[in-house]
Amino acid sequence: MAISQKLHTKLVQKLILTPSLQQAIKLLPMSTIELADLLNQEMVENPMLEEVPVEELQATEATANTDKAEPEPEAAPAKADTWDDSDYEYFFGDYLDDGYRPKAPTEVKELPPIENTLSTSSSLSDHLLWQLSLQTDDPLVREIGLAVIGNIDDDGYLVASVDEIAAMGDWAAADVERVLALVQQFDPVGVAARDLQECLTLQLRHLGLEGTPSERIVSDHLRLLQNHQVPELARRLGLAVDELKTHIDIIRELDPKPGSKYNPSQSQYVIPDVYVVKVEDQYVAVLNEEGLPQLRISPVYRRLLDKNNEASDETRAYVKDKFRSALWLIKSVDQRQKTIHKVATSIINFQRDFLDHGIEHLRPLVLRDVANDIGMHESTVSRVVNNKYMHTPQGVFEMKFFFHSGISSSFGESVSSVTIKQRIRKIVEGEDPRKPLSDSKIVSILQNEGLILARRTIAKYREELKIPTSNQRKVLY
Repeated sequence: MAISQKLHTKLVQKLILTPSLQQAIKLLPMSTIELADLLNQEMVENPMLEEVPVEELQATEATANTDKAEPEPEAAPAKADTWDDSDYEYFFGDYLDDGYRPKAPTEVKELPPIENTLSTSSSLSDHLLWQLSLQTDDPLVREIGLAVIGNIDDDGYLVASVDEIAAMGDWAAADVERVLALVQQFDPVGVAARDLQECLTLQLRHLGLEGTPSERIVSDHLRLLQNHQVPELARRLGLAVDELKTHIDIIRELDPKPGSKYNPSQSQYVIPDVYVVKVEDQYVAVLNEEGLPQLRISPVYRRLLDKNNEASDETRAYVKDKFRSALWLIKSVDQRQKTIHKVATSIINFQRDFLDHGIEHLRPLVLRDVANDIGMHESTVSRVVNNKYMHTPQGVFEMKFFFHSGISSSFGESVSSVTIKQRIRKIVEGEDPRKPLSDSKIVSILQNEGLILARRTIAKYREELKIPTSNQRKVLY
């Protein structure tokens, strides 16, 4: 059979992700802060993009408000674009205006005064090193003390053994023990302990309770106390339960993590992407565009595309490429904002009862419901709700918070899993500490309310809420 080349035509369907579509998909899951960083970077790399000055935005807004009360004059004929590619006029006509902006800010907020800004805070290590410098001038003690303090974690515990510290500088183990005992006298009390027992013992001795039943509980019977085995603990110590209560109360007032107050976790501030505002009897979604640069096409560089311009072909090709990228970016950003607004509005419509009455009225919702409501794909909705936050009358919530599976009740309505967790929390908070409710008892309570759940489901929700078991919640006095 002879091999020959032939031409064939066939019709096929393919999903092709154009660069513009890839860019639009990339922008969807970004938060407002990430988008602002991207736009600022694009303005640096693309000379065709520039930010509209705040003064010009305010002047344009004032003019627009004035023109609302006056009849609009007849539009003058637009100047013909001298660039041959008319497709860009068709697709981007709304974005070629030099003063284009998605939304003008209503006000310019002042930054907080500089004196209200903290630069650095003292850490546990700094606090201990300061005390070490005041306690001794001995170079050996300071050298070993630096090694000891350097091996203390954020909770205040020593994470290296005495032998490991001694091997760091070829020191004698006795010298390390002596310096460790010195560091354990520093503030906060209980620092540099090697385990929980030693940490609590150091604090009890600082209170002058050495040799008391409180110290014996910590040193010999801490496991019984952790398991709430109070009768067995009273029997081993030879004390009445009422007398034992005093010593247990003392131990409960001790700090198991003495170093944590010197290493506070950094506060994570959330900037909402959407504000839910109630206008008369309706809730409206308002996008938060504060901090986003308002972009436009630079009129200076756009003139280089004029046929009458004497720029070289190489320059015109470069400007044309940047012009195309700038237009697609502006369109993608605008499309992103419109999509987020559509999704937020749909969530508001589904969760109206939650906005009015609180978390107990949160209804079950899945991505498919919102996707069908706004006529988009589930994957698009998933990208939109990723890493986005909504400011509602009930507080600030991640947009993914509103999507939960539902459990059918005997009344024919579906109840959100979040609502059930909230109900479990309230049941536990209202129980008798002497007789805490078991998971089976919570199942019975919910069944009487029309919610049929398995015991393992209750146990799962309880663990997600970080609620201990009934045995661990039990108080015997």
